[in-house]
Amino acid sequence: MELYPKLIMDALATVRYPGTGKNVVEMNMVEDDLRISGMHVAFSLIFDKPTDPFIKSMVKACEAAIHAYVSKDVTVEIKTKSLQTPRPDLPDLLPGVKNIIAVSSGKGGVGKSTVAANLAVALARLGHRVALLDCDIFGPSVPKMFQIEDARPYSENIDGRDLIIPIEQYGVKILSIGFFVSPEQATLWRGGMACNALKQLIGDASWGDIDYFILDTPPGTSDIHFTLVQTLPITGAVIVSTPQQVALADARKGINMYQNEKVNVPILGLVENMSWFTPAQHPDERYYLFGREGVKQLAEEMDVPLLGQIPLVQDICEQGDQGTPVALDPGTPQGQAFLQLAARVVTQTDRRNQELAPTQIVGTK
Repeated sequence: MELYPKLIMDALATVRYPGTGKNVVEMNMVEDDLRISGMHVAFSLIFDKPTDPFIKSMVKACEAAIHAYVSKDVTVEIKTKSLQTPRPDLPDLLPGVKNIIAVSSGKGGVGKSTVAANLAVALARLGHRVALLDCDIFGPSVPKMFQIEDARPYSENIDGRDLIIPIEQYGVKILSIGFFVSPEQATLWRGGMACNALKQLIGDASWGDIDYFILDTPPGTSDIHFTLVQTLPITGAVIVSTPQQVALADARKGINMYQNEKVNVPILGLVENMSWFTPAQHPDERYYLFGREGVKQLAEEMDVPLLGQIPLVQDICEQGDQGTPVALDPGTPQGQAFLQLAARVVTQTDRRNQELAPTQIVGTK
């Protein structure tokens, strides 16, 4: 049997790309490098992105079509190419980022996202270049806290890659899965899908030069946390907790996760949120609703710094809901508390970088 190009192309014309209804020939996915040698056929398939989820299935479908419509005796060699430059690996994944700070909590409801948002704003007000990544794929809250729920990031082709351009607000570059899903719809994703989405937000965005890349992580420990430590060399972690004992027990678990010998991310310090309640009418009064200085005691016990104590003030909740973080107003006690927190995070990060080697991502140790 003699093989010729039209015979092969006619067979490939029966293979349709999922979702478009068009075949690979009319989509110009078959590169002009078809080579025939006896009963051996070689060519390349072109995809838009190196992460196309149908690459393997399309290769198998093309092989099957040639065997079905030409001959089972044909040996098929298919290479794949991408129009887009592939995502770089470390250390080139985020070349302009100096420090990556994970803000974490052992449990939900302790105000971790509020602390992460205000820390990012406070760092920007101190003159640093700051980015904030909302890593909570299932319950993103950062868009609301920055009054950018209607924002829709666009992409630009930069050096052969289509990169997402983060939204800028209050001097902070921000990305969240909340920009890409309806706020009224629950995000029903399996763990693998959520982790892949997070990797795209990290590696397929144009972050530029950043001094502090803040990660607002989900509460507890999950697949998302393992994806982060397997993807990024996290400079250090900031653990947020309230003073009550149930929260402190979970905070210990969060600390232990980062201090695990396989993870080995330094703890920059603890933040005690909702330390006391101060009524607006009586600014000098303090009511310790959740216990007194529990996080301070935990910091001493775990031999890590106490970075700050944030009071429970109505303005913090209200301004967070309105999308104007209290750190924007340094004239208030709560705004001042977050500026002091940011300054201490800078100090501890500098000390960590002087005394310890760079963090290695999990899997390379």
